[in-house]
Amino acid sequence: MTAWLLSGLGLLILLLAGDALVRGAVNLSLRMGVPALIVSLTIVAFGTSAPELLIAISAIKENAPGIALGNVVGSNTANILLVLGLPALLATLHTSECDSRKNYVFMLLASVLFIGLAFCGVFNMFSGAILLGALALVLWNAFREAYAHRKACGEACADDDELDGLEEADPNMAYWKISIYLVLGLIGLPMGAHLLVDNATVIARTYGVSETVIGLTLVAVGTSLPELATTMMAAMRRQADVALGNVIGSNMFNLLAIVGIATFVGPIPVDPEFLEFDLWVMLGASLLLIPFVFFKRDITRTWGIVLTLLYAVYVIALLV
Repeated sequence: MTAWLLSGLGLLILLLAGDALVRGAVNLSLRMGVPALIVSLTIVAFGTSAPELLIAISAIKENAPGIALGNVVGSNTANILLVLGLPALLATLHTSECDSRKNYVFMLLASVLFIGLAFCGVFNMFSGAILLGALALVLWNAFREAYAHRKACGEACADDDELDGLEEADPNMAYWKISIYLVLGLIGLPMGAHLLVDNATVIARTYGVSETVIGLTLVAVGTSLPELATTMMAAMRRQADVALGNVIGSNMFNLLAIVGIATFVGPIPVDPEFLEFDLWVMLGASLLLIPFVFFKRDITRTWGIVLTLLYAVYVIALLV
C-alpha cells in the first residue's frame, strides 16, 4: 500500500514540477526577449515532456529499462485511445474542422522509424542520434512554416497569436516569481521521477508483474494526465484542433525526443513482448486516427466509447 501511495505522490510531484518548469522557462525567455514563436516550438514542447524524460532517465539508472520504454509506448497508446476517447464521451470533438494531415503523417513516420529501430534489439546512442535527427527535421519544418505565417500575417499579429496559445505566458512576470517556478521545477522533477520509478518497481515485484507492464499501464497513464486534462478542456471549449494537435505532437515528441535523449544515459534493451504486441498496438491505435484526419470525421460519443473500450481491452490483455 505504501508503494502505491508513494508512486502517486511521485506522479503528483512530477506533474506539478513539470508545470512549474514550463511556466518559469517560458516567462524567463519572454523577459529576455526570445520571440514567442521560438518559445512555443521548443521550450513548451520540451518542458511538457520533462516528466516522461526524467522517468526514462531514472528508470535506466535504476536498471529498470522496461519502465522507460513502456512509458513511451504506453503513453502513445493511451494518448490516442484514452486521451481522445474520454473527452469525446463528454462532447463531440469536431476534428472535421481542423487540418492535421501533415503533422499526422510525420507522427506515423516517426512511429515506423521507432519500430524499425526497436527490431535492432536495443536503443543505443546510434539509434538515439537517428531519433534526435528526425526530431530536428520536424522542428525545423515547424519553425519554417511558423516563420512563413509570421511574415504573411505580420509581426504583431503573429506575436499575439503565439502568446494566446501559451497559457503560461506573462511577459511582465517578476524575476523572483520566475526563479521560484524554475527552482521548484528543477528540484521537483528528479525527486518525483525517483519516487515513481522506485515504487513502481516495488509494485511490479510485489504483484509478480513485469516492469514493462507497469511502464505500459500505471506510469504511462499517469504521465498522460496533462494531455488528458488539456483535451478535456479543449472538448468543452470546442477546440478540436487543440485536442488533436496536442495528441499528435505529444506522441511524436515521446518517440523521437524521450528515447533519443535517454539513450545517451544508457542503452535501452527491447523486451520481445514489445516487438510481438505493444508496438503494433501503438501503431494500430495511430492508424485509427485516419478517418478523423483525412476524411473529416468528428470524434463523436460513439467513437469515444469505442476508443475507451479498446484501451480497456488492451490493459486487460496486458494484465491477464
